[in-house]
Amino acid sequence: MADDLRKFLALLVFGNIENLILAAQGVSAGVNPLGLALLSLTAVVFWLLIGTFGTKFAMKYARYINFIGGLAIFILGFQAIAESIPGILRFFM
Repeated sequence: MADDLRKFLALLVFGNIENLILAAQGVSAGVNPLGLALLSLTAVVFWLLIGTFGTKFAMKYARYINFIGGLAIFILGFQAIAESIPGILRFFM
């Protein structure tokens, strides 16, 4: 099993950009760095376990998960565009 997971080690280390961004925001807000590091590491291990064991369970729902994920990205993109329209209109007027 370790050989199978070795190819995902770079993803585990470098692919968790959201966690890095949240950690940077926490440090700039004055949060205890040691506590933040422990919580970040816990979150990474938690997501690794979900990804490892949850994938086997969720494979039969892959079509639905892909559709819901794509729909969420579409809705969030539309929301971002709709919220930026007033600022764009003020720029041109």
